[in-house]
Amino acid sequence: MGKRLHPTDWFALLCGVMFIGIGWRYAAGPEPDPLVILPVLLVGLGFAGLLAIIAKLVRKR
Repeated sequence: MGKRLHPTDWFALLCGVMFIGIGWRYAAGPEPDPLVILPVLLVGLGFAGLLAIIAKLVRKR
């Protein structure tokens, strides 16, 4: 039987990596400033969403 592959969910992958990185940052040392982390989180989510949209458009072709 052949192995069925499914497309990569880039949004979920990048969000997971980002949240793991932010969690690791909080666990690794002194607590970072929330006014720095919040924009990093929002920009990261926006980038992940943009990449997911581009991947979906490329996949349709």
